[in-house]
Amino acid sequence: MRFTVQCAGQTVRAFAVRFAGAVRAYVNSCAHIPVALGWMEGEWFDKDGLYLVCSTHGAAYEPDSGYCVAGPCKGRRLAAVNVSECEGNILLMEGENPHV
Repeated sequence: MRFTVQCAGQTVRAFAVRFAGAVRAYVNSCAHIPVALGWMEGEWFDKDGLYLVCSTHGAAYEPDSGYCVAGPCKGRRLAAVNVSECEGNILLMEGENPHV
């Protein structure tokens, strides 16, 4: 799912995915250069469903940590957004968002 979050007075695009039963959320921006990750509307994962993929550079990120395992930004991370899940709802947590 896509959403926006306020960070330092600016509206930032973000997305949330479910992986291995847990919800994770990240700023929708590649760690290489600031372009959106999804290769199609609502499509974040590679064909095997193992990695989040940047549609522009092909960078592959671990969905549970945002860590880049392949591509031009290998070793860097997506900026995480603090979320939790309660009774099937995804909640944005108070505090500084996003964080790395």
